[in-house]
Amino acid sequence: MFIGVDGGGTKTAFALVAGDGRLLARHVAATCSYLSVGMDGAKAVLEQGVKALLAKSHVPLARVDHAFFGLPAYGEDSEARPVLDSLPIDLFPLGNYRCDNDMINAWAGSLACADGINIIAGTGSISYGENAGRGVRCGGWGELFGDEGSAYWIGRAGLGLFSKMSDGRCPRSPLYDLIANHFGRTADLDICGVVMDEWQGERNRIAALSQLVATAAGAGDPYARKLFSDAATELAAIVDATRRALMFAEGQPVPVSYSGGVFEAGEVIFQPFSAALRARYGHYELRAPRFTPVLGAAVYAAKLAGHAFDERALAVLAAEAESRVA
Repeated sequence: MFIGVDGGGTKTAFALVAGDGRLLARHVAATCSYLSVGMDGAKAVLEQGVKALLAKSHVPLARVDHAFFGLPAYGEDSEARPVLDSLPIDLFPLGNYRCDNDMINAWAGSLACADGINIIAGTGSISYGENAGRGVRCGGWGELFGDEGSAYWIGRAGLGLFSKMSDGRCPRSPLYDLIANHFGRTADLDICGVVMDEWQGERNRIAALSQLVATAAGAGDPYARKLFSDAATELAAIVDATRRALMFAEGQPVPVSYSGGVFEAGEVIFQPFSAALRARYGHYELRAPRFTPVLGAAVYAAKLAGHAFDERALAVLAAEAESRVA
């Protein structure tokens, strides 16, 4: 029995998976981000979530072989790391668990723990990959330092374009009307008050504006499409830096998968992203993700325990995950 935990800025997902790939239970709780709820709050979310997960499956904690906790912002503060590592210790006093950054969940889910790279483009952007047992992250510096190609990055750039269109520094396009109608203000400058005062520059709300940019791009707006092309170029650069750090052999095929809301934009991101990848290295293999991050966490827990899922177990898990969605 393996537990996977996928922490996020808004929610925490839990999954219990048997060694043969059966999906025994799922649970969703509030965020476990210590930046939002503090260390005590994060500990409480994790402990209560694991207990709720096991209650749903009627599996005692003693039967769980290993757990993996993918936590937001893990590894980004050396002083916080040992505290984060200790959060699940009361549940697993034998130490049969590991904590790390939630980026690992996305990689483990998208590629089923196979060598390769996963790029996350959600509210922020970050990549993680492995090659021959070595793991490397790239990006993930946050909105002040980077998060290039992320939903926040696109949303902020969309607001920048709106300001230029409003001033006459740039011709108005459908993106202008989409943003103006979204805020419903009589004066364009009133949007500053909404974003800066009402929203307090909230990262998630600005990131959500990327959906307006995606709508405009899908309708053929040249400025919005350029924003997604620029985002794709930035994301490909993150992937390529990861490849070089992982020291894949020249000419070796490198699987690349993806996760995060930016990729829900469809063709307007995939077409330029694929082209940008090919321009940097001709042997990338872009693949659709096999599993969600929380299931990836459970698959990774099995790997850590020395019981890596074989293809039969992975097929069972894929079928069960699909049936649960249906």
